[in-house]
Amino acid sequence: MHDELVDHLTRSTPLNRGEALRVIQDVLAYFDETTEEFVRRRHRELQAQGLVNAAIFERIGADLKYRAVAPPELTLRQLRRIVYG
Repeated sequence: MHDELVDHLTRSTPLNRGEALRVIQDVLAYFDETTEEFVRRRHRELQAQGLVNAAIFERIGADLKYRAVAPPELTLRQLRRIVYG
């Protein structure tokens, strides 16, 4: 699985094959997350850091622009619906 990428990482970094494969799997899993899963996870993480919802939703809205495949821009109301139903 992803042998060319594993080979590239082992040549261009100090990672061994097992470590390179783990990194690839972690990155793929991160980007496999749906928009809804990402919004909920980030809300929990930022809430645990003590941020209030106004700051949380602003940050999540900004973060979504940098996803590998950015979803359409979500309104504050749409973000709240994802988190709270």
